[in-house]
Amino acid sequence: RPGWKAPPMASSQRRPLTVAATVGALAMAGGAVAFAPSSRVASSLSSAAASRTSAVLSNLVVDPTAIADAIDTTSSVLAGAGGHAEGIIDGVTSTLSSVSASASYASSTNLLSFADQGQNLAGIFFQASLLPYLAFLYFLGFRGNRIPALGNFGWQFLLLFVLSTIPGGIISKSVYGSSLADCDWLHGSAEALLTITNVLIALGFRSAMTQEEPIPADKPRLLAIGAFALWVAAAAIGPKIGVEGHSAFLFGAGNLPTDAVAAFPWASHAEPVNALSIPTWAIHFSSVFEFLFAMALVWDFAEATGNEKWKGLTWGMLPLHASGIAACTYHFFYNPSSLQFLVSTQAGLTLLGNITVAIAAYRIAVSNGWTVGELNPFSKTETSPEGLAIDEAAAMPLQLTGTKESDVVLVAKLSAATLLTSYLVKYGELGLDLPFNPNGFAGAAIVLGVPVITSAHYYKKSQAEGGEMSLFGFGGEGGGNPLSMSDVKKYGVAGTVAYVLTELAFWAVAFPVASTLFYQSVGHWPDVINDGGDRGAVLASVFAGANIARLLVPLRFGAALALAPWVDENLINREKT
Repeated sequence: RPGWKAPPMASSQRRPLTVAATVGALAMAGGAVAFAPSSRVASSLSSAAASRTSAVLSNLVVDPTAIADAIDTTSSVLAGAGGHAEGIIDGVTSTLSSVSASASYASSTNLLSFADQGQNLAGIFFQASLLPYLAFLYFLGFRGNRIPALGNFGWQFLLLFVLSTIPGGIISKSVYGSSLADCDWLHGSAEALLTITNVLIALGFRSAMTQEEPIPADKPRLLAIGAFALWVAAAAIGPKIGVEGHSAFLFGAGNLPTDAVAAFPWASHAEPVNALSIPTWAIHFSSVFEFLFAMALVWDFAEATGNEKWKGLTWGMLPLHASGIAACTYHFFYNPSSLQFLVSTQAGLTLLGNITVAIAAYRIAVSNGWTVGELNPFSKTETSPEGLAIDEAAAMPLQLTGTKESDVVLVAKLSAATLLTSYLVKYGELGLDLPFNPNGFAGAAIVLGVPVITSAHYYKKSQAEGGEMSLFGFGGEGGGNPLSMSDVKKYGVAGTVAYVLTELAFWAVAFPVASTLFYQSVGHWPDVINDGGDRGAVLASVFAGANIARLLVPLRFGAALALAPWVDENLINREKT
């Protein structure tokens, strides 16, 4: 009826009504035309009105935000048109034009907001990484693993961090027209949830190994969920109270005055507007340091449980560590579009890491008695001898280990390292040309260099302790040794040739895959001959793949061993046969 206004409702409530309301408005107009005298209809549907209607309909982008106004305006049109089809068509055309105008903007911003998440290579990788992570959570939580409740919840809480990045990206694009990485207050607050995740994991494992009564999960769980609720409230209220796109997280606490920064003798560049604030840098570096600490605790958990397979989880966490380094590297260069491959690399490493931790958790669960029968929701394993054995093993106390330093000292060290690194990077890079002249080679070197150092550290620990040498290794008591080149050499020339063939196969695939990744990230095929940036990005991807492949050395040796008999029969001794 004229003057009627739709009651306010959430966009999620309006969305199912979008098509129905628009079609309803058109049907009302069509009904009025149908009941008008045919001669009037014929004279009223002029070519001009028809063309105007056709043009609007062809450009119409339906959006729920304009539906209430469309219904109101259409009702007024029908009330005032006096049954004249020309007036109805002009009125509906005007209504649809207004709907289309507002809807086009809303829909385009929504497309932009999802462009970084679902329609490019990074988005595809991030989406694909969810399933293996859920598998990881399932196997990790197997009752026979004796995982600390608080640490287990920490791994689960990561899902809320992932969830926060979705509305965060939508808000940053639709409200501020920028990516989440360039919106400091949203970026930093969402990243804080990742920091909470790592703290929960570290606290859970540390307390379980050092205290007879580990920290219960109830209170930290409530605090963590409360932090997520606080983030949701801030994200919803922030844009409405005038928080700007480049407003600093936590009001930029710790940021130095601009005049003081300009007076630094080494500062040859001015910070761009999208530079991370000290609080946001601190959140990033604390997450990196906490994750490294968590990797060390998981490694030590093998001793507490007497199960070497836990060391395999530390190896499985390496790609996730590299993913965090990739994110920090992208921010070091102030998030340039020319280094978009770093975002894709981060997403790819996240997918790889979720797969490797899922494999590691599976191996832990199997070593503790998990079988396929556990998937049966009606299984009677809890009363079977196998189930009773698992429950008995799960009730075994952990072997407590001593602490090298108190919690206070540990927190002080972590805080000092976080703040020092944050100030050093934020203000130290102003004296460098590299961050302001993005270089793919340098970016790839940073992303790969830090994880390689971490890998070397655990490789040396493995050699010294005689435990797991890799994610797929089976070292330790009663486990035998992982495959090595000596196993390949046992096949003589055939084994060596088979290994060479497997390596050639990798390099034959590496360049096409790297070029495809480049195309998906940038939108054009790399010009490796004339464009140094393209060439650097492709070589960096190949180099990254080569280093990631090193984590799978036993599988590569296994492939060579599987191929060796065929090589011996068909290549080496072909004439004899």
